[in-house]
Amino acid sequence: MLVIVENIEQAVNKLSIKKAAGIDGITFEHILYSHPCLIVHLKLLFHMMLLHGYVPNNFGLGIVVPMLKDKNGDQTSTDNYRPVTLSPTISKIFESVLLMNYGNYLYSDDRQFGFKKTIGCRNAIFVVRNVINYFNERGIVNFYGFIRCI
Repeated sequence: MLVIVENIEQAVNKLSIKKAAGIDGITFEHILYSHPCLIVHLKLLFHMMLLHGYVPNNFGLGIVVPMLKDKNGDQTSTDNYRPVTLSPTISKIFESVLLMNYGNYLYSDDRQFGFKKTIGCRNAIFVVRNVINYFNERGIVNFYGFIRCI
């Protein structure tokens, strides 16, 4: 794959500002407001990574931060928090460049609902409800041994 500067510029322009830094301490603002030669250096880095088939270990590191789900809920309950991983900014740019170039070749099962555009929890709930209704209408025992489901 040939990494071109325009792909990296597109990836940088898609970044959201005012986000927390990853383990490297680099924020999107650092990249966005840096000298334009940084884009060229990132191009060289990404090209060498692809050429040698090596991704630095730090690209896979992240900081897991608990984020409050409901500010009005019980803030002492662990159920009111969800984990969010803060990844290194440079690795996010690399991932974005890879998706721009290879996204059309990546496929997942139709029953995969998470992390896909235009598909989410509602779709998964719809499928589960239809499966439950199917078995309930036919009186089929499910694998837990219960005759009726919710």
